[in-house]
Amino acid sequence: MKKGKKITTLFLDIGGVLLSNGWGHVFRNQAAEKFHLDIAEMELRHKLMFEVYEQGAVTLDEYLDRVVFYQKRDFTSREFRDFIFSLTTPYTEMTELIKKLKEQYQLKIIAVSNESKEFNKYRIQKFHLNSFIDFFVTSCYVHARKPDAAIFKLALEGVQVPIDEIVYIDDVQIFVDVAADMGIKSILHTDYQSTFNALKALGLQTN
Repeated sequence: MKKGKKITTLFLDIGGVLLSNGWGHVFRNQAAEKFHLDIAEMELRHKLMFEVYEQGAVTLDEYLDRVVFYQKRDFTSREFRDFIFSLTTPYTEMTELIKKLKEQYQLKIIAVSNESKEFNKYRIQKFHLNSFIDFFVTSCYVHARKPDAAIFKLALEGVQVPIDEIVYIDDVQIFVDVAADMGIKSILHTDYQSTFNALKALGLQTN
C-alpha cells in the first residue's frame, strides 16, 4: 500500500475493530443457549428483521418482539436486553492506537458503522467512544447500511476532506471492497499488528 498524500482522516467500523460485534451470530448463539431458545427459528426471524432494525425503522423492543418474544417466555425483555448488552467487550489495543494517532497527527476520526440506535447509544456511552471519535455515521440514523455505498457518500459529504486523505478500517472484506472501489484507501482489519503495519505504511506511526 503506497503512502501517497498525507492522511488527515480515519473512517472506522466499530464492531470488529474497536469493540466486539454488537449482535453477531456468535452472540446470538450465546443468547439462545442461555435463554433456551430455538436458534434456527431465532436466526430465521433475525434475517428477516435485521436490515430494517439496523436502518432505524424499528426499535430494539420491536425487533425483540418479532425475533424472541413472539411467544410467551419465562424471562423478561429487560433481562434479555441486559444480557446482550453485556456481551460487548472493548479491543483496548486498537482503541489506544487510534487515540494515539489522533493526538499525534490531529486526525479526524469518523465512525461508519451498521448498528441499531440502542446498541449504538449504549456502546458510545459505555466505552466513551465520543472521547476520540468526532462524529458517527451510523446506519440507524442515516437510514443506509453497508455495503450500500450511500453510507460512505454521506460520511464523505460530512467530513469535507479530499478522498485521498482518508483511510477506512473494517473487518468485513466486502465493506472494504466497496470503500476501495469509491477511491478510499482501505484496510481489512484482521488483527492489531497487521492494521498497525498497514497504517505505518501510510505514514501513521505512533512515537
